[in-house]
Amino acid sequence: MTDCAALPGQPRIGEPAPDFEVETTQGILRLEDFRGSWLVFFSHPADFTPVCATELIAFAGVRQDLRQLGCELLGLSVDSVFSHIAWVRSLEARFAVTVDFPLAADTTGEVARRYGMLMPTESPNEPARLTYVIDDRQIVRAFAAYPMTTGRSVDEILRLVAALRTTDAHGVATPAGWKPGESVLAPPPRTQAMAEERARAGGADCPDWYFCKKETS
Repeated sequence: MTDCAALPGQPRIGEPAPDFEVETTQGILRLEDFRGSWLVFFSHPADFTPVCATELIAFAGVRQDLRQLGCELLGLSVDSVFSHIAWVRSLEARFAVTVDFPLAADTTGEVARRYGMLMPTESPNEPARLTYVIDDRQIVRAFAAYPMTTGRSVDEILRLVAALRTTDAHGVATPAGWKPGESVLAPPPRTQAMAEERARAGGADCPDWYFCKKETS
């Protein structure tokens, strides 16, 4: 997800997340309201559509897991807050799912434009499936874009947040497919002397001077 090329008008990794103030199913919210916690901020094309319904159900399923990582959820589309409320009530009635995180009603599309969520070749008005991971300092740490026809992997988003938090806590990197509890990667040596020390260490966890695994606990 962090390897995606930035889209036109889209905030890049490492940049401050664009500010916003928007009406949601839980009242008026601003980006500042999430300061001090991490945030998964995602857009979806429209309420009462099948792919979006599966995504909201999936996000509801990992809501508590994200909260354990100190991360909140905020969804967005250009539908009205009344449409959001009706859709949330429908999902609860039809699928026995409680959507207890806010959905933003970006009826003018202003926030979607700030975040590069609109893809005119797909739809001139509805946002595509963009996901931003914003840290507790309100810096964009990762983003991903999916077309309207393809639901995103919510499990991957959860894994990504856990990986970023582990990186921050321990000053390490995480390998492909990493999951919490698995070994992480030590930063590569920055001097020849450090490289020589790594090379002498050897072993299964350090097969080469630039590649060493370690535990975080």
